[in-house]
Amino acid sequence: MYSGNKSMREAFGHALADLGAHNEKIVVLTADLTDAIKVGAFAKAFPDRFYQMGIKESDMIGTAAGMAIDGLIPFTSTFAIFAASLANQAIRVNCAYNGTNVKIATSHGGVCVGADGATHQAFEDVALMRTLPGMTVLVPCDANEAYHATVASAALDGPVYLRFGRIATPVVTDPNEPFIVGKAKILREGTDVSIIAMGMMVPFALEAAETLKKEGIEAQVLNIHTVKPLDEEAIITSALTCGCVVTAEEHTVIGGLGGAVAEVLARHRPTPMRMVGVADTFGESGEPEEILRKYHLTPEDIVHQVRQVLKEK
Repeated sequence: MYSGNKSMREAFGHALADLGAHNEKIVVLTADLTDAIKVGAFAKAFPDRFYQMGIKESDMIGTAAGMAIDGLIPFTSTFAIFAASLANQAIRVNCAYNGTNVKIATSHGGVCVGADGATHQAFEDVALMRTLPGMTVLVPCDANEAYHATVASAALDGPVYLRFGRIATPVVTDPNEPFIVGKAKILREGTDVSIIAMGMMVPFALEAAETLKKEGIEAQVLNIHTVKPLDEEAIITSALTCGCVVTAEEHTVIGGLGGAVAEVLARHRPTPMRMVGVADTFGESGEPEEILRKYHLTPEDIVHQVRQVLKEK
């Protein structure tokens, strides 16, 4: 399907257009971000099922909830920070509390938003969404998974939060491998340390694992594309096999993937653990490579934390 470097939001747009061709219940709403979140192909193909809501995120969520109650399958589309923050109450009440079949698709999750800077960087969105009862949270790691996650979310009954990045990232998954909501994927076998990653940090985890191999360290890489419901069995098994864990996320370490994994291990398998993610801070403007280095979100940072946690094993 996809190879090389590809944007997840573009794959999302392709998936929407394909879904629309096979299911007349699929409708798409956007908050003045047709081009930015790549829903233009759907709008062009199905103009009678596309709704430009303007810069009114909460209104978009409420409208989508009403559509869902009427039997449609609405996909809302905006930036992650606008959905998780501006429209948080609308999502909480209209989608989560009422269990409506709304798919909240977001782009620009994480730090790589370029000149838009701190106000547009969604560091906390996964933490906010995973606390909502009944909310499924999907964070694909590449374009192939973004396509499959979009299709899979349409088949689920209930609210789903989809998180995509802005920039093109390496494609590391097989397009023919099944995408099962709630099931983690082992992308690399290893027995010395478990690197548990989500989103664009998964390719970085694989790169880090190759560096560690040169040092005689065999790292298992576990791709968590579903943060909720979390594959607890896979996490426990990985921790048992490897004896120590490093999580990696383009998200705050407070309440995100690292927090979710720590909760599981604290309950079932206390294990030495380190986290790679954004500290308790806001971001700033900059080129993606600059921001990733500044906030310690690089393969080298994963390698460093692996070396540290191995001392505690």
